[in-house]
Amino acid sequence: MTIVDTAKITSKGQITIPNRIRKILHLSEGSSLAFGVGREGVLLMPCKVTADSVYTEQEWVKIEKLAAVKGKVYKSSKAAKKHIQGL
Repeated sequence: MTIVDTAKITSKGQITIPNRIRKILHLSEGSSLAFGVGREGVLLMPCKVTADSVYTEQEWVKIEKLAAVKGKVYKSSKAAKKHIQGL
């Protein structure tokens, strides 16, 4: 591993990624990073964060129908999913 630059950790555990590294990785404000740990140290990788739905497409269709007809509100996704599985 080649060391390109260094940074200090703040009292809150934060670091500023050096400009040279940000340019190499094409990072800008709002970029997401993934961290890995290996024998040589910490690996820093640009990544994309996406949201996954807890429901399948078919479950969403059922939920939308139920909401339109009954207007039922569930206190948690677990309770809603349990009800949907019972349909």
